[in-house]
Amino acid sequence: MKKTFESQDVEPDEADLNISRNPFKTYLARLKAFSPNARYFLWSTFFFGLAGGVNQLLFNFYVLSQGYTEATLGNLVTARSLTTLLTALPMGYLVNKIARKNAFILSHLAFVIAMTMMILLPSVPMFLAMSVVQGLSQALSVVASGPFLMENSQETERTYLFSFSSGIRMTATSIGEWFGGYLPGFFAGMLLVSAMNTKAYSGALWFVVLFALLSVIPALLMKEPSKDQQATYSVFAPFSYFKRAPGKLTKLILPNLITSIGAGMVMPFMNVFFRNVHQQSDASIGVIFAWGSLAMGFGLIIAPMLAERFGKIQVVVLTQALSIPFLALLGFTPFFELAVIAYYIRLTLMNMSGPIFSTFAMEQVEPEARAMLASLNSMAFNFGWAFSPTISGILQEKHGFRPPFTITLVLYTISTLMYFLWFWYKKNQKVAEEIVSDISKS
Repeated sequence: MKKTFESQDVEPDEADLNISRNPFKTYLARLKAFSPNARYFLWSTFFFGLAGGVNQLLFNFYVLSQGYTEATLGNLVTARSLTTLLTALPMGYLVNKIARKNAFILSHLAFVIAMTMMILLPSVPMFLAMSVVQGLSQALSVVASGPFLMENSQETERTYLFSFSSGIRMTATSIGEWFGGYLPGFFAGMLLVSAMNTKAYSGALWFVVLFALLSVIPALLMKEPSKDQQATYSVFAPFSYFKRAPGKLTKLILPNLITSIGAGMVMPFMNVFFRNVHQQSDASIGVIFAWGSLAMGFGLIIAPMLAERFGKIQVVVLTQALSIPFLALLGFTPFFELAVIAYYIRLTLMNMSGPIFSTFAMEQVEPEARAMLASLNSMAFNFGWAFSPTISGILQEKHGFRPPFTITLVLYTISTLMYFLWFWYKKNQKVAEEIVSDISKS
C-alpha cells in the first residue's frame, strides 16, 4: 500500500512535460498510476453505484405500492439522514479502530441486511429501523472513503482518483436507474401481476441486494497498510484539533454546511418539481434523472483535468459560480425544455467541485485528522438533508417552489463567496504581499 505523500515542489522531468502538453495522455497516465487498492475501491464503488441506482428509482414506488404515503417516505429520508448526521463523528473513531477495508465491508453488508429485511418484512417500523441501519452504513462508508483515497494515492493522481471515484459512482447510478426501470415489468410478467404491484417491486429490489453483495468482493481484496502507515485517532481528536486550528476547520466545513442547507431545500424534491410544475410522467422523470446522473458522472470524470490546469480551488469557485444562473433558470423558467437543459448543466457544474474540494481539504490537515475532517464534513452535508426538506415542504404547500429555489440561490451564492474569499483571494493576496516584501528587501 502506498504511503500518503504531502505536497512537494518537484521539478518535472521531460516525460512529465510531454504528458502535460496532452490532457488525454495526462489523464491516462494518472489512471495508470492508481494503486491496486484504489482500483479495488473503484470496482466496489461501481457495483454499489448500480445498487444505489436501482434503489433510488424503485424503493419509493415499493413503499407507495403498499398503501403508505409520501409522508412516510419523508420520515424514512429523515431517519436515514439524521442517523448519518449524528453518528458521523463517532464513525471517524470507529473507522480508525477497525481499519478502512473492514469499514467498507461492514458498511456494505449492513446495507445488504437492511434491504433484505425491508423486502422480506415490509412495515413502517421495519422501514424506519432499517433506514437507521442504512444511515449507519452511509456514515461508515463516507467517513472511511476520504482518508482511504488519501492513503492510497500520490499527489499527482490524487485529484483524479477523488473525481474518478465520484464519476464512476454516478455513471453506475445512471446505469442502475436505466436498468431498474425495466425490472418491475420483467417481474410483473413472471409473476402475472401489474408492474406497479408490490411483488413486482420487491422482485426488482433483490437486484439491489445482489449488486451490493458484489461490491463487497473488491473490498475483500484490499490490503491493509502496515501499522506504521496507519494514522492514530483519539476520540477527543476533533476537540483537540479544533482548539489548535479553529479558523482552518471552520473554513473547511462551513461552506459545505451552507451548501447542504440550500441543496436540501430543492434537491430531494426534483421529481416532485418536474411532476407538479412541468406535468411530467414518472417515466419521463426517470429518463431525466438517468441522463442527469450520467451528465454528472461525465463532469466528475473531467474535473481533475481542469483542476490540474487551473488549480483546485479555482475550479471549485468557478464551477459553483457558473452553476448559480442555471439554478435560477431551472427554478423560474416556465419552459420544460429550458428547465431540463438547466438541470443538466447545473447538476454537472455544481457537483464537479465536490471531490476536488474534498481533495483540497484533506491536504490541509494532518493524516491523523483526516477521518475526523471527513466525519465533520459528512455531518455538515447531512445536516441540510435532514432538516431543510421539512421547511421546504411547508413552503411548497403554501407558496410553491419559488421560495425554496430563492433560498437555495442565496445560500449557494454565500458558500461560493466563502470559497473565493477564504481560499482563492486570500492566497493571491498572500502571494502579492510576499512579492512586495521581496522587492522592498532587494
